[in-house]
Amino acid sequence: MGLVKISDTLHEELRIASDALSRSINAQAEHWIRIGMLSELHPDLRYGDICQALLRAAQTGEQGLAMLKHPEAFMPKTHSAVAP
Repeated sequence: MGLVKISDTLHEELRIASDALSRSINAQAEHWIRIGMLSELHPDLRYGDICQALLRAAQTGEQGLAMLKHPEAFMPKTHSAVAP
């Protein structure tokens, strides 16, 4: 654990979002950091895909960088249409 210096403006945005989403300010910051890390590592994933991957990881107890490196392992399998 450590301290992270952020601007007053971002802190206020965190406070507002945390109130609206019933999270602590720290939990909201951690959520945004996870979403941002996954977005940068996997720019092909949509926000909804990232949230689904995080939910599946939480259900399986997966935490940390393993999930961040391979979020597709936590994505639902889709069936692609086979051309005739």
